[in-house]
Amino acid sequence: MKYKQNAISDPQPSMGIDGVDATLGDTFVSDSKDKTLCAGFFHLNKTDKPLVYTYDYEEMKVIVDGEFVISDESGYKVHAKPGDVFYFGDGETIVFETPSRGVGFFTGQRQPI
Repeated sequence: MKYKQNAISDPQPSMGIDGVDATLGDTFVSDSKDKTLCAGFFHLNKTDKPLVYTYDYEEMKVIVDGEFVISDESGYKVHAKPGDVFYFGDGETIVFETPSRGVGFFTGQRQPI
């Protein structure tokens, strides 16, 4: 068993996208060599520019604090609040916005950051 107390408060690295105040970091990474899972926190603060992200892996995300406006290429849009859960498939382009700030906890099948 691994345990990380108050992991939501750990400083996370910037996603490095100009004009977007977003951070994301891996809290835990599985030991599996062929089906690696990474889990951690994604933080987004309000900016004038949305975060547009194209997934090259599978990910699940639960909103744990604040709120997001999340949309996909089809125009489907959700005002997400704590407790809401998302699945993002490989190849999907997702737009993340927030009226103030939001925090999500993710688990993704990808290599560590």
